[in-house]
Amino acid sequence: MSGVTESGVVESDVVGGGSLGRGFRWLWAAYAVSTFGTWLAFDAFPLIAVVVLDAGPGQLAALAAAGLAVGAVVAVPLGPWVEFRRKRPVMVAMDLVRCGVLLSVPLAYAFGWLGFAQLLVVSVVVAAADITFRAASAACLKALVRSPDLLAANGRFEATTWTATMLGPPVGGAAIGLFGPVVTMAVDAVSHLLSALGIRAIGGAEPPPRRTQAARMRVGDLLDGWRYVLASPVLRPLFLNTVLVNALIMATAPLLAVLMLGELGFAPWQYGLAFAVPCVGGLVGSWLARPLVARFGEHRVLIVSGVLRVCWPVGLAFVGPGAGGLVLVMVVEFGLITSVGVYNPVFATRRLELTPADRVARTLSAWTISGKLTTAALTAVWGLLAGLTGTRTAVALAGLLMLATPLLLPRRGPAPGPVPVRPAGDG
Repeated sequence: MSGVTESGVVESDVVGGGSLGRGFRWLWAAYAVSTFGTWLAFDAFPLIAVVVLDAGPGQLAALAAAGLAVGAVVAVPLGPWVEFRRKRPVMVAMDLVRCGVLLSVPLAYAFGWLGFAQLLVVSVVVAAADITFRAASAACLKALVRSPDLLAANGRFEATTWTATMLGPPVGGAAIGLFGPVVTMAVDAVSHLLSALGIRAIGGAEPPPRRTQAARMRVGDLLDGWRYVLASPVLRPLFLNTVLVNALIMATAPLLAVLMLGELGFAPWQYGLAFAVPCVGGLVGSWLARPLVARFGEHRVLIVSGVLRVCWPVGLAFVGPGAGGLVLVMVVEFGLITSVGVYNPVFATRRLELTPADRVARTLSAWTISGKLTTAALTAVWGLLAGLTGTRTAVALAGLLMLATPLLLPRRGPAPGPVPVRPAGDG
């Protein structure tokens, strides 16, 4: 007979075999369907802005910046708010919010009411809801899965992400060609509705979080996530490293598009192929993460994969025209994505292990907000840098700067804690 432990783990879900439990399977299914929907609608906002609303470069830049920066700022008070509420109802609410605002775009388009202001508002709301959902889902995962199984769970999420990244944009592009520019956004909206149903299906009682602070949220509570991360000798270097590396990778993405599609004359399908095929490396890396940790230890795998993932991007500065250039991009991206596929689940597991259950939502919210704001800032800076130095030089400078980021990785792992006792019947 199943029951619920004090941490919220369903007892029937943690005994027996290698299964991560029914609750995790529903959480994973919800994540998979919404992730595929999101990648199916990849670049839907700028595409609709250009094709439907004849938006110019300035409006496209404003749309991209609003989704990252304004959405992140709006999400700042939501981290502390989520912390002291049941996580699954918050996740369902955020899915329904995303479904509703995304569905408003094809509906407005069908009636001829769609305008740029609506796209701007939708991008902000979706960004804030994404951050809030992510913070709540990390806390939910920690409650559903035992600590020894977190790496396996994060590895499955990572594999799902890379599969969606590889398949979503090509399928979405074909759907747009067949059915029009807003169809993928409608599908994305439905995917969040299905995600909400999956989360509801997890079942079992979710205990209310314990709040030891004052009942009313104070202004100082907004910074609790950052305070905890920056005070931790292990989380702080991980935070600085991952935020900077991810932002530098994303900041060079528009520059690579300009370089390959403009200066080097690659066709759009070649450009898409160059970044879709290497996503297989994400599946390879996520599959390797668990056996590598079992053999070499979590900290060593974290450091080695963290170093390897920044050794590749500088090679993109040397891409040339023709088949040779295409192969170079694929090789560099495959090496980068494979290393990231190993690093991400190990890093996500370390972060959850080091974060108490009553701080997960605030910590993840602060982490994600910092990442989005840093990405927005560095994207703007590298755009200006490319205008001053040239696109190839700007890509090279980002790659060289990434080579220095391993200095931010933690030199030692966390102090060893008590060895977790596996329930009777586990193999």
